[in-house]
Amino acid sequence: MTTAVQISGLTKSYGKQQVLAGIDLTVPTGTIFALLGPNGAGKTTLINILSTLIPPSGGRATILGHDVVADAAMVRRSISLTGQYAAVDELLTGTENLVLMSRLSGLSAADARRRAAELLADFDLSDAGRRRVKTYSGGMRRRLDLALSLITAPPVLFLDEPTTGLDTRSRQSLWQSIRDLVGVGTTIFLTTQYLEEADQLADRIAVINDGLVVAEGSAAELKAQIGTELVELRDPSGRLLAEHPTDGTIDDLQTVLAGLDRSAYPEAQVIIRKPTLDDVFLALTGPAETSDHDRMELAR
Repeated sequence: MTTAVQISGLTKSYGKQQVLAGIDLTVPTGTIFALLGPNGAGKTTLINILSTLIPPSGGRATILGHDVVADAAMVRRSISLTGQYAAVDELLTGTENLVLMSRLSGLSAADARRRAAELLADFDLSDAGRRRVKTYSGGMRRRLDLALSLITAPPVLFLDEPTTGLDTRSRQSLWQSIRDLVGVGTTIFLTTQYLEEADQLADRIAVINDGLVVAEGSAAELKAQIGTELVELRDPSGRLLAEHPTDGTIDDLQTVLAGLDRSAYPEAQVIIRKPTLDDVFLALTGPAETSDHDRMELAR
C-alpha cells in the first residue's frame, strides 16, 4: 500500500511556546485517518502545516511524496482543505458558489456548470441549488463546503473538525459523504473532538496531547489498551463511584470484585461494560486550557 501522508519528527514553535514537539505519522492512501486530541493539543497546527498554510519549525512532512516546504506548489495541487467553519458566500446560491469556485479552479463555463450540478447531486443539494446559502441549515452549509473542496477531486482531503456544530442527523449524513469519497480513492485526514466520529469512520486513529502522539492504532486496538472489560460501581442514582479495568476473564473479575471495599459502597451496583474511545481519550489526555490560537497569542 502506498503512502499519502508521511510525517517525521515534525515540530512547531511560536517563540518559546512549542505547539508540536515531534510528530511521526504515516497515512496510507485510500484510507480515513483521524487525529484526536483536546483543544490546544496541536491538531489544527498540524493540519495547517500539512496544507502548506504555515511552515514547520523542524522535521519533515510529505504529501504523496511532495515535501510540504520544498514542493509546496505540488502539495497544493494534490490536496483540498475544509476548515472548521463553512467557507461559503451566503449571498450566492449553492450553484453560484460551486460555479464560481469551479471557474477559479480553471474549468470552462460549461464544465463549471456541469461540475456544480454533479456535486449538488452527490451531496443531496440539488433541490437547494437555486436558493441563497443564507437560507441553508448548518448541515447543508457543511455539505456545500465539502462539495466546494472536491471540485477538482483531490487525492488527499484534509478535514479540520468537519462536523462541528452539526446536529446528529446532519453529522451522520456528512459521515456518509466522507465514506463515499474514500470509495472513489480519496485519502481523508480528519481532526475531530467527536470520539464517535473517529470510531465510526477511521481506519486508523492517532491521539495527540501536548504536541505529541501518545497513542496510535485502530479503534479496537486503542480500546484494548484500556482492557477488554471495565467494572463500574454506580450508586442507585446512576452516579459513577469507581471504575476498574479487567481483562474479562473470570479470575480477573473475581480479583477486582474481591478488592472492592464493600463498606465504602454499601448500595453500589456493579456494571460490566466494554471500553469506548471516550475511555481511551480520558486515559491518554488531560484537560486542555488553551487552543492552538491561544498558544500563538501567548507566545507573541
